[in-house]
Amino acid sequence: MTALAAPAGVAPAGVPPAPAGSAARRRRRRSLVVLAVLAAAFCYLLAEGLGNSLDYYDTVGQALAHRATLGSSTFRLEGIVLPHSVRRTDRGADFSVGEGRSSITVHNTGSPPQLFRVGLPVIVVGHFAGGSAVFESDQIMVKHSANYTPVPSRDRMPPSTAPTR
Repeated sequence: MTALAAPAGVAPAGVPPAPAGSAARRRRRRSLVVLAVLAAAFCYLLAEGLGNSLDYYDTVGQALAHRATLGSSTFRLEGIVLPHSVRRTDRGADFSVGEGRSSITVHNTGSPPQLFRVGLPVIVVGHFAGGSAVFESDQIMVKHSANYTPVPSRDRMPPSTAPTR
């Protein structure tokens, strides 16, 4: 005797038929697993993207408070350029940045930007030198407002305020 093959969708003799909803449950479970993997990948990419796009900096007070833990690691330092502290050198500029009553001396190598001057907030990139309070920097970024105020020109002044010759 030869066994006859059962028609498609019909269980062979002696084998109990599969429950009607098991294939649908498997597809649903597979879909949920795929969705969970995609959601996890999306969350990971979102967290990585946001974490890498943010620029953090320490204020003068924070840097002084955490100087021991910062060690010689590179970070961004924000402060106001203090009056009477800027001294141009062959390699760049030495100056002090402050916040409230705290200040840090900065040795910068490289050319300071054109907008660099006393009283402006700056962000310097560098590290503390050998455990001292001197901050060695190789980059200065000047913080400025987005408001543009043009310099008055004699050609643009109303006739009542234009200087006469």
